[in-house]
Amino acid sequence: MTTTYQKGASDNRPWGTWEVLESSTGYCVKKICVKPHAQLSLQLHHHRAEHWIIADGRAIVTIGDKKINVKKDDAVYIPVETKHRIENDSDKEMTFIEVQTGDLLDEDDIVRLEDIYGRV
Repeated sequence: MTTTYQKGASDNRPWGTWEVLESSTGYCVKKICVKPHAQLSLQLHHHRAEHWIIADGRAIVTIGDKKINVKKDDAVYIPVETKHRIENDSDKEMTFIEVQTGDLLDEDDIVRLEDIYGRV
């Protein structure tokens, strides 16, 4: 099992920011903030599953071919190799906590399928 994330690491993206709250062998916990009317790429991961807990705001989550509306306190699970996306459809920032689990936790394990910011 490999985790390349380090506690305190962060990044700015076109859609918002992420910060690593905790990282250890086999898991990583991130706080992710999504700007109003922004969305992450439609993506999948070969080595990790993700658990998302909506901490503030609301969003539309795509898991496979299904779209669901989520709000504060809702949680979703994304299995390994499952395409997914989160979109903030509101006028205020949306925050969620992401718990990654798997044998390789690394930013390179992102396969972008669609991206409105031209990163495919």
